Amino acid sequence: MPIVSLTRIERRKISVFLSCLLLAVFCWLFFALSKDYEYKVNSKLNFTNPPLNKAYHPLQDDTVTLKLRGTGWQLLFSKLKLRPRIIHVSLKPLNFNNYITISSQLRDINRQFESNQEVVSVLPDTLFFDFTRRITKKVPVKLLYKLSFLKPYGISGPIRLEPATVIVTGAAEDLKDINFWPTDSLSLSGVAAQVNTKLGFQKGLKNNVDVYPKFVKVVVPVDEFTEKVIEIPIEIENNPGRDVKLVPEKARITLLTALGNYSKVDRQSLKVNVDFDNWVKNKYPQLPLRIVKFPSFCKLVKTEPQTIDFLVED
Repeated sequence: MPIVSLTRIERRKISVFLSCLLLAVFCWLFFALSKDYEYKVNSKLNFTNPPLNKAYHPLQDDTVTLKLRGTGWQLLFSKLKLRPRIIHVSLKPLNFNNYITISSQLRDINRQFESNQEVVSVLPDTLFFDFTRRITKKVPVKLLYKLSFLKPYGISGPIRLEPATVIVTGAAEDLKDINFWPTDSLSLSGVAAQVNTKLGFQKGLKNNVDVYPKFVKVVVPVDEFTEKVIEIPIEIENNPGRDVKLVPEKARITLLTALGNYSKVDRQSLKVNVDFDNWVKNKYPQLPLRIVKFPSFCKLVKTEPQTIDFLVED
């Protein structure tokens, strides 16, 4: 195929033509997107102003389709959004009816949008609700946390939550599967001192479930950890009365404990044994050492030995 050779003037003409073409396309897009259009978007509903002394349950999905009037730019950006927009709808009419009409709240809904964007209609427009008597239930608080510590610090005791339980209120159907209520996430790094903070609670999956109180006080005890070595006698489990001699007779446990608990961690805090059934039934030549009791908020470093020799005397 022959190569077309263009003169300098021809190349300039082509460059000018392409530039003008791109400019024309840009201008056309600009003016086209500046015009008003009607388009549809899906939105999730957030119910506000719930009825007093009533537990409500929507009889349809909480997603509706909005018909909007706006510019082409707004249409373009609405298609690029990955998550549906949330609009707030008042449930005050449920004090008198078992349904609400969203079209009667278009003025309030339009205040939630930009001034040059207007909600024309909503589908479905009428939402129906089922009512039951509100009940209360006490459930424990579940702390969601992720803490990282400076060495050699760590959690030195039970985390305190005040209150440790909350009251949830709603329909019996909505409360039956609620066995705890999670807090907002507590995420900290470089911790080297006791944590004292106040957290809110995560929003429930149901709009008509309320939690009281709204906040919980969290105290995380933090202390410096140090190493401690304890020797304890090894006990024998499942020994039918044979004369068994263990070699060695004691185990050496190395652990990390908080400085404040150092004196409290002693031989009574630990218990180790071997299961003689491992020889009787399985013919193990050595018995694995098992830790059956270990102090809370301590960290095991190593056990010596990990297997125990033994002699059985007839």
